[in-house]
Amino acid sequence: MRFSSGDGGGKGGSAGALEKRSVPVPVPEVADEKGGGDGSEGEEEVAVDGDGGKLELRWPPWEGLPERYRLMGATSLAFVICNMDKVNLSVAIIPMSHQYGWNSSTAGLVQSSFFWGYALSQLPGGWLAKLIGGRTVLKVGVLAWSLSTAVIPVVAGFMPGLVLSRILVGIGEGVSPSAATDLIARTIPIQERSRAVAVVFGGLSFGSVLGYLFAPPIIQNLGWESVFYIFGLLGVIWCIGFESIKELQSTDSEDILNIEQASTGSNGLISSPVSLKSSDSSLEEMKDSIKGVPWREFFKSKAVWAMIYVHFCGSWGHYTCLSWLPTFFSEELDLNLTEAAWVSILPPLGSMVITSIAAPFADNLISSGVDTTKVRKICQTIAFLSPAAFMMLSSVDLGLPPWVIVAFLTSGLALSSFALAGLYCTHQDISREYASILLGITNTVGAVPGIVGVALTGYLVDTTHSWSMSLFAPSIFFYLTGTVVWLAFFSSEPQDFNKSALDSLTESNQ
Repeated sequence: MRFSSGDGGGKGGSAGALEKRSVPVPVPEVADEKGGGDGSEGEEEVAVDGDGGKLELRWPPWEGLPERYRLMGATSLAFVICNMDKVNLSVAIIPMSHQYGWNSSTAGLVQSSFFWGYALSQLPGGWLAKLIGGRTVLKVGVLAWSLSTAVIPVVAGFMPGLVLSRILVGIGEGVSPSAATDLIARTIPIQERSRAVAVVFGGLSFGSVLGYLFAPPIIQNLGWESVFYIFGLLGVIWCIGFESIKELQSTDSEDILNIEQASTGSNGLISSPVSLKSSDSSLEEMKDSIKGVPWREFFKSKAVWAMIYVHFCGSWGHYTCLSWLPTFFSEELDLNLTEAAWVSILPPLGSMVITSIAAPFADNLISSGVDTTKVRKICQTIAFLSPAAFMMLSSVDLGLPPWVIVAFLTSGLALSSFALAGLYCTHQDISREYASILLGITNTVGAVPGIVGVALTGYLVDTTHSWSMSLFAPSIFFYLTGTVVWLAFFSSEPQDFNKSALDSLTESNQ
């Protein structure tokens, strides 16, 4: 039930006008400006007209929202579940290691196996998102990683089975960033893009918070196996709910206009040949779609190479900390399982706060006329230099109390969320048509630190017994070198890769 004032501020009528909402809407019907006209047979309407206001019954409650907002909200929720299923092992690995007698190297291998699948699925995910649309790819990805999460307790005692299940979780989660990028590039104009990216990818931070918050009590009260069953079930529920959202038809004329613009390329929205019919494409058309991607032109761009290396650098710090911070807090700061997990909540919680600042900060600068490239460079520089500085302070033996080290790491990792208004907007900036594929390319390389870095950290902890050398020093190196590369080579100027490919072909034929 929704209450709204009848002050005439909304579109579609003056104060006291009757606003109709039809459920279901097999053929969308738009009421005239005065709210007149009768509903078609078979539709149900609920409206109460009054002089001072109006009362509307709407179900589901998001029925009145434009389609692009519903999609962004649902996609953000998928990313919440995504990181819940990613961090649950970071907490459960402690009791699992005790039960199965794993050392840090073995635990690192188990955690890094997720990123094998994550890396393998990036390019296929980007291509599929462009071919059949990000919505379908996202739904299949969520279902795949959720079912794979739920079977982990069954195969945990058999190392090949455990590794395979985590690889499958990685494959399911790996297609999701490209799917989300495709949705954003198709439906969100550039003036709203930083906020859209922040809302969607900000779900990752919220998922980390929920994962670290609920995993310890679930494990302690129900056993470590239960956290995988429960978190896996959440993804299945999301898939069922997403089906109902997808079938809703909006009668909002602004929403329809935006969808039409998404296919025509006007007003800053993506121009793409992909339609809803593309899911029925023949195998031959699928082959042609791969051949039509200007792969060579991508790798001729200095901006793309800068994005690739910076994505690698950011992922090194992010994935190693995501996987090892609970263990670091437990061993180095002598915290129990619950305390270590709850302290690990602080960085993603801080990231949520910083994201709410960084996104409007970037969008407002762009709207006020500041060059997009300059905005992306400023945000990404903050995202890299901040954690580098705080990790330096944390790794030097200054005799600091544990809570100060926690505060340093929380501040640095939270400020790294400025990357959501930096790197993670650049794929759409330079090529809206190939945004999902470009993210697939950079995210493939960005997944390598999850494979190498997470396992290497565990090995270094066993051999050096130093968290400063194992966890912080490599991250500091990549943050600093990534900043230099970003400032030197990146540009957000839109690039017509198709035209470049055509020019190259013309030159070769002359």
